[in-house]
This record gives sequence, C-alpha cells and structure tokens, in this order.
Amino acid sequence: MVLAVVRSSRTEIVDLHQERCRIKVKGAPVDGEANAELTGFLAKTFGVPKSKVSLKQGQTSRQKAFLLRGLDYGQAVEILDGILNRKER
Repeated sequence: MVLAVVRSSRTEIVDLHQERCRIKVKGAPVDGEANAELTGFLAKTFGVPKSKVSLKQGQTSRQKAFLLRGLDYGQAVEILDGILNRKER
C-alpha cells in the first residue's frame, strides 16, 4: 500500500509505516496527475517498465494499492530497504 502526500516539492519515498509506504508526490491530485507521477516513479524506482505498474485500488484516495509485475516480493523489499537505509544516514 502507498500513502500519497500530494503537491510536494519533489517525488520521493519518505518512510514505511504500518505496511504503508509513504511517498511524497510532486503532482497535483487533478486529472490523474498524481497517479501518473506515482506510476512513473514506482517504475523507475523498482526498475520495471511503466506498463508493468498498475494502480489497483485508490484512484481518488490518498491510500493506493499498486501492482508491480515482473518483480517478486523479495526484490521489492530489498530495493525499498536500500532506499530507506540511505535516507537514515
């Protein structure tokens, strides 16, 4: 699950809290702009094509569920841990 914080100065992963990844999103929640920004960001972050990232739940909500195809759970956790560990330094 993703908790989106929209209209931020840049798009970045902030932290992980209660199985939700909080992500600041530069885009505004208008006409799907924030969702498109999040989709592209997740694709780039996890190294998969945008076509492999789909929003499954939360089209108009701050709480969203994305499906990343072509990546197993262990790989996703490893990438996310690496990002969060760098932020802690």
